[in-house]
Amino acid sequence: MSLRHYATMFGCSAALALAVAGCASTPAPRELVDARQSYSRAYDGPARELVPAQVLAAQQALARAEQAFMNEPDAQRTRDLAYIAQRRAEIAEAQAQLAADYRDKARAQEDIRRLQVAAHARAQVELSQMRQEVASQQKELASQRRMLATQEQQLTAEQRARRDAEQRASAAIASLEKIALVKEEARGLVITLNGSVLFATGESTLLPIAKDRLHEVALALIDNSSSGIVIEGHTDAIGSQSRNEELSRRRAEAVRDYLVAEGIEVHRITAIGVGSNRPIADNKTPEGRANNRRVEIVVQRGSSAP
Repeated sequence: MSLRHYATMFGCSAALALAVAGCASTPAPRELVDARQSYSRAYDGPARELVPAQVLAAQQALARAEQAFMNEPDAQRTRDLAYIAQRRAEIAEAQAQLAADYRDKARAQEDIRRLQVAAHARAQVELSQMRQEVASQQKELASQRRMLATQEQQLTAEQRARRDAEQRASAAIASLEKIALVKEEARGLVITLNGSVLFATGESTLLPIAKDRLHEVALALIDNSSSGIVIEGHTDAIGSQSRNEELSRRRAEAVRDYLVAEGIEVHRITAIGVGSNRPIADNKTPEGRANNRRVEIVVQRGSSAP
């Protein structure tokens, strides 16, 4: 793909993103404003010609952030995508600077080579000066190579840290199967805890054993910081509907408060009371009512905090 074609793509995409942003009634968050400015600098600077693929990546990231802003203007995900778009634009500018430096150095080295050939017959002093200049260029180039190597090492370390966190989260989720029912549903990973283990009859204060089990749940969820969590309280059909809804809400909030105290960000969690509206067993039998008295912790798949 030619540079001119890349530039055409960038111009159209940037105009579309700004047009979409202009339609939003909610003021853009600071992160999105910064991302737009960073992308504009990258697009208007040398990066468009020197590293068009990186500018395209920045434009695509900004488009995703703009779309998220249209859909969820106040969501954390919108700010996260805007931050990613800003970093993409900044990386494009940095790589363009490196490309320009390498281009200039290549030209300088070629000039040096021609000077060396032309100055072969000159005095030894002049030749020594030229050699010193070449050595200085090589030293600067070696310094840049070391800088790039350091950046690559840092990137590798970050990737390793992410993999370790994912492995810890997977192991913790697997351990939950020993204390709770864990299953995958369309809405995400559902962790079901029996209500009789968590609360006394008719109460919303956590029992001591409940705190032990919720501690294991918190360990499983704390590394999975990109997912939103919905805590649903459920009751059996004994009692009035309004009382059951209020009791289930207070129980869900008690679980939420404990998980927050364990280190999970409060903005990730939504607590709701479902009452007796979604039974999973027959309320006419003691066993069925016991199964209906439960708390479900839903780890939403591929979503940020509500």
